[in-house]
Amino acid sequence: MCGLLGLVCATEDDAVKARDAVGAALRCQRHRGPDETDTWADGEVVYGFNRLAFIDLEHSHQPLTWGPPESPQRYTMNFNGEIYNYLELREELATEHGAKFATEGDGEAIVAAYHHFGEAAVDKLRGMFAFMIWDADEKVVFGARDPFGIKPLFYAQGPGGIAFSSEKKSLLELAETLGARGELDTVLDKKALQHYLVLQYAPEPETLHLGVRRLESGTSFTVTPGGELRTSRYFHPQFTARQVTGADEATELHRRITEVMKDSVAKHMVADPDVTVGAFLSGGIDSTAIAALAKEHNPNLIAFTTGFEQEGYSEVDVAAESAAAIGVKHVIRTVTADEMMESLPLIVWYLDDPVADPALVPLWFIAREARRHVKAVLSGEGSDELFGGYTIYREPISLARFEKVPGAVKSLLGKVSAKIPEGTRGKDLLRRGSLSLEERYYGNARIFREDQLRGVLRTFTEGVGHQDVTAPWYRESRDWDPVARMQHVDLFTWLRGDILVKADKVTMANSLELRVPFLDREVFRVAANIPLDQKITKETTKYALRRALDGIVPAHVLNRRKLGFPVPIRVWLRTEMYDWARGIISDSKTDELIDKQAVLRLLEEHKTGALDHSRRLWALLVFMIWHGIFIEHRISPEIPEPHYPVKL
Repeated sequence: MCGLLGLVCATEDDAVKARDAVGAALRCQRHRGPDETDTWADGEVVYGFNRLAFIDLEHSHQPLTWGPPESPQRYTMNFNGEIYNYLELREELATEHGAKFATEGDGEAIVAAYHHFGEAAVDKLRGMFAFMIWDADEKVVFGARDPFGIKPLFYAQGPGGIAFSSEKKSLLELAETLGARGELDTVLDKKALQHYLVLQYAPEPETLHLGVRRLESGTSFTVTPGGELRTSRYFHPQFTARQVTGADEATELHRRITEVMKDSVAKHMVADPDVTVGAFLSGGIDSTAIAALAKEHNPNLIAFTTGFEQEGYSEVDVAAESAAAIGVKHVIRTVTADEMMESLPLIVWYLDDPVADPALVPLWFIAREARRHVKAVLSGEGSDELFGGYTIYREPISLARFEKVPGAVKSLLGKVSAKIPEGTRGKDLLRRGSLSLEERYYGNARIFREDQLRGVLRTFTEGVGHQDVTAPWYRESRDWDPVARMQHVDLFTWLRGDILVKADKVTMANSLELRVPFLDREVFRVAANIPLDQKITKETTKYALRRALDGIVPAHVLNRRKLGFPVPIRVWLRTEMYDWARGIISDSKTDELIDKQAVLRLLEEHKTGALDHSRRLWALLVFMIWHGIFIEHRISPEIPEPHYPVKL
């Protein structure tokens, strides 16, 4: 896990001038790799790299150069991530293709695979990654992101070339080098802002800076100096469920899930003997399963939990019971309202783009605590999307009665629901029952509805909402069952836009590597074939996974209702956070974008308890802080030094 920066210049003269600028732009992402930092240049290409070392600590330095015997300097790579099948891949390359290696790491396996398999090399990689490889003979850069988007890769273009980076901040620093000062670093993407206020994140490939985009998950690219960027999607997930016809087949399915999860966790524990891997632990089945399986490989495993003292908003007690049951050391970090308010500007700086998920704040604190004990942690992200774990996935069951209602009657029901006062029980059920799946489902976070957004966003544009984001994924899944379609949408929206962004940014802010065993190619192959009745029942979610983990996960967790990661902003915005929120709104210079008086009215309505606006208010507050940092340059968080000294 590291931080990469690469610049493909239009000419060699541009590259010579850019090397110092690339070195300077690396500094704002030093937290991603405080063990080593280096720059490299050749022809029209300049690389910068910050390393957080896990495998082959004394070697495998980056940027990494490799080539066949006849051209040993042909390829140079920047690589962020971990390849968990690198030993098998190196063996295949050496035995069948005669590849020679100078290190014991995973990086050379990627470059050698590219040399022998070309762009199809990405299909050989089991892990999380973002990389770019310069082929000095062919004068082309090839790169890719992992299938699920665990590791980020931003890019920006200008007359001076095209740059790629693990962090958007570094690209903003290169605006002048790219010949795009002002256009790149100050122009806000108003469409992305509207998407953010609907979804609580800017969906890929957008960012809130119009001049910076993200390479999408499961996508590769090629670019030549002075040429156009060409992208190609190589990962096309398919939920192709087969029917389980009897108890024996169901038992076999559960066995395969157990085996593939054991294998994935074992692979995700790989590290140098001097590197310790721990685990995050909540009160849910996913992280508990990961911790229990990880303990089989590390008897001294440390698990980390965060929570709050606010009653009803903490899973600490359940997690502590789980830690005792599976026999791991347990570290708990309790977060206060004052800490959340004080830390939020710094966290938003680390995020690059606003993500209005309150859970990322306590995650930042537990990541900081974990880094005092370990260098990497395993976590349970991705389980819900693959195995059918979100409660909302049961909605097709609750709305089944509406499927038999004629279209004209459905339309009438929608009009009736619109006249029912906000907060009235049954209003939302009636509204959602009147809509098609494509209209009503756009992920787990639904912040502002269109009618609500019109009164707040001054730049509101008709036709910019969830459907222009989700439409491609619904088209791909038109013949699937409704739950599989919801999962598919979440893989390309919620998972990579919220869950994995906060997982990467918040842990890397603390120089901590986060590994996600559920988001593994082999796990997906099994999960993608789970029938609907093995995912969702009237009583529970993730049915097959729960059965597969029986005997691994303690009984008090196995069939526990999903709680999510509750954060008490609903309570705190009425009490401890009220004055703080009012101050952020008043000080913000977002008047051309946001109707601040309307936002203040939302805050007052929330304070009195008339309505719960907590998620909408949080989305607006996070954006205003982001705008104050990256557009106004009015807010300047104090950036701490990385945990370990950088070797210069």
